[in-house]
Amino acid sequence: MRETANQFAAQGWDVTVVTIEDESWKLESGLDHTLSEKVDPRIAIVKLPLRREDLETDIRRYGERRALTPAKWVRSLRDRQQETFPEMNFGDWRGALEDAVLRIHKDKPADLVLATCVPYTNLAAAWRLWEEAHVPYAVDFRDGWSIDVIDGREAFTRDSENGRWEERVLGSATSLWVVNDPIAEHYRARYPELADRVHVVRNGYDVDSAPGRAHSPDPESGLVFGYLGTVNFSTEHLGAVLDGWRAARKREPLLANARFEVRGHIGHGSVRGASPQVELLRDAEADGVTYGGPVAKADVAATYARWDALVLILIGGRYVTSGKVYEYMATGLPIVSAHAIDHDASNVLKGHPLWTGPRGIDWEALADAFVEAAHLAVESTPEQHAKAMTHADRFTREIIMSAAVKKLVSEMPARKGDSQ
Repeated sequence: MRETANQFAAQGWDVTVVTIEDESWKLESGLDHTLSEKVDPRIAIVKLPLRREDLETDIRRYGERRALTPAKWVRSLRDRQQETFPEMNFGDWRGALEDAVLRIHKDKPADLVLATCVPYTNLAAAWRLWEEAHVPYAVDFRDGWSIDVIDGREAFTRDSENGRWEERVLGSATSLWVVNDPIAEHYRARYPELADRVHVVRNGYDVDSAPGRAHSPDPESGLVFGYLGTVNFSTEHLGAVLDGWRAARKREPLLANARFEVRGHIGHGSVRGASPQVELLRDAEADGVTYGGPVAKADVAATYARWDALVLILIGGRYVTSGKVYEYMATGLPIVSAHAIDHDASNVLKGHPLWTGPRGIDWEALADAFVEAAHLAVESTPEQHAKAMTHADRFTREIIMSAAVKKLVSEMPARKGDSQ
């Protein structure tokens, strides 16, 4: 989203971003202000005082009903949230979002709206401005709405309330962005009449997140494997990775004194840092596994620079890519894949010379991958590293988003007035 806004500004647009207050972001997903440092200073940012009640952890703010009957309170909240828009947690934000874009448009008329999801309630605001002022809009769905990308199935039918909203909004949209080809295929099949408006705009990676140099491993001091990303996978999934790691360390001399560092948030909102995954990682400390918490965006490149190989642990399958796969490739380090074989990340990694290939989530297969990665870390050539970097170069966010914004602008219907 940051690169999208920056590219509009770089191409001469007057950009206003509508978002929520910092405190709300902290409750929802955490907040990293080093991400904000490279937002183009010409971009205006409007922060709305919207807040998820269910993420509040200060009991002094609880009403009597929530304090005494929390389960009933949550059910009532979910019903109320979906009265105006069919989305849990965010549906009741619809009015505030619509009022905000109408107010901004009144003060500074807009020529284009880009609604980025989630939440999907953002679609209602774009639709409202289209209905009242006929301002063209595009939808940046990322993972899509009517498809459950984790389970690979339809999330809701076309005749449901969600389905009617999606069809209505997409029907008038100038363009629809999704992150990979399987999701694009889903929308082209679901809405054949809109097929030519569906575009794949991959997540890509920020150039400043990559170390930018070849790594020199030191097996005598101990190879270091790393995982950087949200720990949102199941205990069974993590357990298979750790079992594979243990088995590989026992049989491969290069891994005898190796370490496996896990970095990133565990959980989200009020349950962040409190989960069974934390206990699994602690129990594996004797096997050289450590959990070091989240990494600020400004420190990502330096974190990768300390590692000798990477472990890509992902949920989902063919409809999931993940933004981390691009960043991992840009390090030029060996990559162990710990995800389903039929996964879109495999499509992106295909051809990477230091990738151990898709092994599924089987501990024995993962043990083999860890061993192979250890040898790649020690024995890979400068030519392999250069080929790995070339493989990643086409996925820089600046390249991807610059092209996407230019194409979107070219697809806009003709309108009078200055660009915003």
